[in-house]
Amino acid sequence: MKSSPDTDPHRRPRREPVIQFRDVGKKYGSLEVLKSVSLRVDRGEVYGFLGRNGAGKSTAIKMLLGITSATSGTIEMFGQAISENVVATRQRVGYVAQEQHFYPWMSPLQLGKFVHGMYPRWQQQQYLQLLDLFELPAKRKIGNFSGGMKARLALSLAVATGPECLILDEPTAGMDPVARREFLDLVSREARQTEATVFFSTHLIDEIESIADRIAIIESGKTVYEGGLQTLSKLIASYSIDESLYQAGSVPGECVYQGSWCLQKGVRDGKWFMIFEYEREAPVDPVLNPGWQQDSMTLEDTFVALVARTN
Repeated sequence: MKSSPDTDPHRRPRREPVIQFRDVGKKYGSLEVLKSVSLRVDRGEVYGFLGRNGAGKSTAIKMLLGITSATSGTIEMFGQAISENVVATRQRVGYVAQEQHFYPWMSPLQLGKFVHGMYPRWQQQQYLQLLDLFELPAKRKIGNFSGGMKARLALSLAVATGPECLILDEPTAGMDPVARREFLDLVSREARQTEATVFFSTHLIDEIESIADRIAIIESGKTVYEGGLQTLSKLIASYSIDESLYQAGSVPGECVYQGSWCLQKGVRDGKWFMIFEYEREAPVDPVLNPGWQQDSMTLEDTFVALVARTN
């Protein structure tokens, strides 16, 4: 699916890009992890980077952080190639990894002092406020923290560096629902107040549904969608018919010929279903053949349809 014009009401005007992937590929020997990833993240955006586990999201983030390099294509941050000055670029970036690794004998206060010297824009008062907000005991050894507490500590550190860009790689793993909501609210608030760019990688669309300006979806190492969430919801439509009424080769109606192609079809819960992707927009009130009906779809349903296409 190509990038689509965004109609989301809270979409920000396009600004200078902070992150750009241009036809990026990555191979480890004969294993091709990324084939063709292209996306653009503008300054001040909260940008959701979606894909199921194994789609290549973490590899893309490693390239953003300068841990590994692209095999093909180009990646830029802040208007220059990642390879030009990795250290200076990292000082402008806050990062929360999928798994947290801290010195277990340190306390959050000791960890803050340790990290402070690496970031010229470190904000000690904000760090202490975040520890308090997340109910993290400042003097307890981190080795006694739960996984959720470590994730909240990682976010506190990342935000306190005063980042121009905050990169989050599946950051809510191990959090309970309350902590998860607090985490997402904080990310949203910080982005709006400081105009920091947020690049949020996840396989759960509900995590970024309420906070993202735009998203990219990757599958099998390729970008399959870039644009707004509302736009995405208008491009996919699902139709179904009772299995007893279905005849081989039958289709929902003329609506399927209006610049669309089938993403999925099959039998589910006693019904034949067909899910179509439209080049522009699915018909709002289509005329359907007898027995067929249009089904409601959540954004999660739409995401699943795109990444689990059968043809």
